[in-house]
Amino acid sequence: MPELPSYDELLARPFFFCGIGGSGMWPLAQILKGRGAQVAGSDRSRDQGRTPEKFADMERQGFALFPQDGSGITSSRQILVASAAIEDTVPEIRRAAELGCLRLTRAELNSILFNTSGAGIGVAGTSGKSTVTAMLGWIMHVAGREPTIMNGAVMKNFVTPDNPHASALVGSRSIYVSEVDESDGSIALYRPAVGVLLNVSLDHKGMDELRELFGAFLGRSRIAAINADDGEALALLPRANEVLTFGIDQEKAQIGIVPGSIADGPTRQAALVADRHDAAQYPLTLNMPGRHNLSNALAAIAGAACAGVPVKLAVEALANFAGLARRFDVIGTSASGITVIDDFGHNPEKCAATLRTLKASRGRVIAFFQPHGYGPLRQMGRELAQTFARELGPDDITIMCDPVYFGGTVDRSEGSERIVALINAAGGRAEHIAAREDCGRRITDLAQAGDRIVVMGARDDTLTEFARSLLLRV
Repeated sequence: MPELPSYDELLARPFFFCGIGGSGMWPLAQILKGRGAQVAGSDRSRDQGRTPEKFADMERQGFALFPQDGSGITSSRQILVASAAIEDTVPEIRRAAELGCLRLTRAELNSILFNTSGAGIGVAGTSGKSTVTAMLGWIMHVAGREPTIMNGAVMKNFVTPDNPHASALVGSRSIYVSEVDESDGSIALYRPAVGVLLNVSLDHKGMDELRELFGAFLGRSRIAAINADDGEALALLPRANEVLTFGIDQEKAQIGIVPGSIADGPTRQAALVADRHDAAQYPLTLNMPGRHNLSNALAAIAGAACAGVPVKLAVEALANFAGLARRFDVIGTSASGITVIDDFGHNPEKCAATLRTLKASRGRVIAFFQPHGYGPLRQMGRELAQTFARELGPDDITIMCDPVYFGGTVDRSEGSERIVALINAAGGRAEHIAAREDCGRRITDLAQAGDRIVVMGARDDTLTEFARSLLLRV
């Protein structure tokens, strides 16, 4: 990998984001522009007419947007930010190569901003990163630490009329809170002051590779917060330097939950948080359901404690945490009594957490799932099928369309029909309907009073529109 430019060298040059609307790209574009950089970009989704309101908001905020035809690349001084996996045939990539522009991946750019901050707080793990990053960022904000937050999801606490897609907060350079990604190995670029490890489970890579990536992450962190409830994460504790553990079940965890104190409901929960350093207990109210979110809250509290924020303050801050878009996001309940929920679940662990939260309350579940690509489906399809078959009951049903596909070269020989067959073979109930709109019609026909419809999937902003359309139909 070539030597990366310094922070000052970065900010002195104009940026062009190829795929500026992507969940990992947009917050970085916001941060750079907020720090005074000139930022432009293009996006295939914009050219296809998808989510026009999002791109209109970008233009209102002063981002120059171009068709994805190379016309936005005009100078060798521009820094091209693009996915490492993007095809060389994309016009911006070709034009940047012709001009000799510096090209950075999203992770390379984020790691420069992270590593040149006063203290980088990195949130790692297979599931829960975006939620914990938002919780932790909110705590640091309430504590007056003026954090910069880089997230992959819209953080409702920071949404304003002028910034409805707030997946970043531009603060000072002293604290930089960011999720860090293991799926492409880029977690290796980060040098955290505080590293938070949530869990280690199958996603884009095999377990041996994940253990090495997360273990090395802990070794580079000055202090680490580790989930003691996750056996794989806890097993990596010897790789860390200084450690603070958190957990719901592990009574030896330094930040934990008082046994018997959890009161949960369909939309919120409460518990007593135990700081076992001094035997103190603090009442936590969380406006999010699900045991996984209670664990996420402990992770944020522990991460903040590693950064010097008192546990009491962190717990109090979370009472006003508003959550994330597309993370068990209740779109609404129709006049006929059918609730629609929008959710980012796309790997076995995330899907399991969402489905368990739904099944903790009465009512049938209609789970719509759009796989976020053909490659991930091959990697974890069997485990996904087992998740839907295991977590849903005999009255529930999974409806699955074909994987999302925006163009490019990819092997599409193995699709959703295989996963549906595996769900049914494992005793679940599932249907494959290729087109999403046809799935919508089937869901509308099935839905009855008291049902919960959950729309699940990643890498496609139009899933929220689909969820809203279902609410209007049922």
